Amino acid sequence: MEFLGPILVVIGIILIISIRQVNQYQRGVKFMLGKYIKTIEPGWRIVLPIIQSMTKVDIRTKAVDVPLQEAITKDNVSAKINAVIYYRVSDAAKAFLEVENFWYAVSQLAQTTMRNVVGELELDQLLANRDAAAERIKEIVDAATDPWGIKVERLELKDVILPDDMQRVIARQAEAEREKRAVIIKASGEMLAAENIANAAKILSEVPGALHLRTLSTINDLSSDQSNTVIFAIPLEILRAFERMGK
Repeated sequence: MEFLGPILVVIGIILIISIRQVNQYQRGVKFMLGKYIKTIEPGWRIVLPIIQSMTKVDIRTKAVDVPLQEAITKDNVSAKINAVIYYRVSDAAKAFLEVENFWYAVSQLAQTTMRNVVGELELDQLLANRDAAAERIKEIVDAATDPWGIKVERLELKDVILPDDMQRVIARQAEAEREKRAVIIKASGEMLAAENIANAAKILSEVPGALHLRTLSTINDLSSDQSNTVIFAIPLEILRAFERMGK
């Protein structure tokens, strides 16, 4: 019995140092003699010294910047692109056992995938459909990281940087497109105005007295301002008729 006290003390110390806390945003990967045995859920858990060990894995969503990558589009235009990728650990055991430094592996995979996807697109497609390109990259990275226990939630392209000479070409192209639209709109307006004038002329010629009413209305508008000078053009036939009447 005299040895019972020290034994209980030793057991108590072992239990105290064996307690591990796994937070809500973590999962524990537990090993027995170096072999994986199970994934630990949040709470206080017992991990026996020497024979057992546990590594905590953060399962919260991470936002990682993918640095600028220089890529060549399908139509041989050099462009620099960068992105931000959002992912989380869906299986803590796989993320710890299947790949070393999974955060680094995901970043490297995203970089190479961006270059490959940009190489499949022409510049106009990349600029006009950035969301579609980002979704394509996200699908490829997500499928490749499934064996690592990683779930890619979203990927956003941040910048698409073009060389200075290509920026000037695009600016000139945009300016030419605006001028083209302006010419088309002006021509359409002139065509519509011509149609309206033709319709008005037809009505004035077909309705008796309409031309006289229009003339009187015009004279009334002119007479409202005393500074206006009105000149009436009389056909030569009428003047000659007056001359004959005088003779």
